[in-house]
Amino acid sequence: MSDVLQVAGLRRSFVQGGVEIHVLRGVDLKVGEGEIVALLGPSGSGKSTLLQAVGLLEGGYEGSIRIKELEAAALKETERTAARRDMLGFVYQFHHLLPDFSALENVVLAQLVHGAARAEATARAESLLGALGLAERLTHKPSKLSGGEQQRVAVARALANKPALILADEPTGNLDEATADIVFAEFLRLVREEGSAALVATHNERIAAKMDRILRLHDGVIE
Repeated sequence: MSDVLQVAGLRRSFVQGGVEIHVLRGVDLKVGEGEIVALLGPSGSGKSTLLQAVGLLEGGYEGSIRIKELEAAALKETERTAARRDMLGFVYQFHHLLPDFSALENVVLAQLVHGAARAEATARAESLLGALGLAERLTHKPSKLSGGEQQRVAVARALANKPALILADEPTGNLDEATADIVFAEFLRLVREEGSAALVATHNERIAAKMDRILRLHDGVIE
């Protein structure tokens, strides 16, 4: 099994109130093809900072982030944008759906930006949303969907372009426990069916135990 993600010696610091705060202190990790890995740690442990770096959303770090054959530090900004679009999918605690568009349109638009034809994008969106139990909710806008349904749409959108790696930051953290269990089970099933790898940040031991492997982030390093 080859690695989709390789992180080596990742360090990230911020200056706040004249004091330098070391958030990541030399993180090393790997995620293999098709592997779903939990990144477990309490609030403030650096999970979100790590995912933002791996997601090519910010610079300012030291060390190496390699996504398949691409070394992040060597990419120009346009190349980073293309890598995010073509290789990564994102699911956040809050769904960040476009409020003026239906569930179907939210998933279709993600593919149109990627260059897909509308007919192909619509068929793909209908398939993913149907697999997540939303076949009867395609035309509903986010305001007409429950929290669990909104997060299902966010999962479908993240998978729409068949990314090599899904990055999820507390993807069920905004849901009640019963809904979170249902949505996360569907997330795991669909990610496995699609063949993507995933790195999922959570502070929930019970959810982490459902994944293939657990990495524990504490005080800026993987224990």
